[in-house]
Amino acid sequence: MNKAAHKELTKNQGLVFGALTSAEGPLTAYAILDQLRDDGFRAPLQVYRALEKLLEVGLVHRLESLNAFVACSHPGCSSHHAVAFAICETCGHVSEFAPNAALADLSSWAEKAKFRPSKTTIELRGTCANCSTQSAN
Repeated sequence: MNKAAHKELTKNQGLVFGALTSAEGPLTAYAILDQLRDDGFRAPLQVYRALEKLLEVGLVHRLESLNAFVACSHPGCSSHHAVAFAICETCGHVSEFAPNAALADLSSWAEKAKFRPSKTTIELRGTCANCSTQSAN
């Protein structure tokens, strides 16, 4: 986690970040809104504004396929142009990892195609090791 960015958060950004860090899985903006109603959140726009800043500073990620958000699981993420997630379709667990080999292949393709990517998000969907083991028993 980027500690300097965390110290500069507004109250709403801190509350949204707290909701995501304490969540057991990804949360939609509306799930965050429901959790934070007692803290003064009344409109989705409050959540989306906070999420926008948190995304900008690299403290959270948007899972495109789920239209949901997760707190970043490793420090210095705001400096990365690519991030990857393994999403279990059985239990909902999300693992974040650095896609170095895949990123090298994508960068090579982009260079050859004269394409300039601004962001890369890779999402693998399937069954985690824990759920695979449980279904085998």
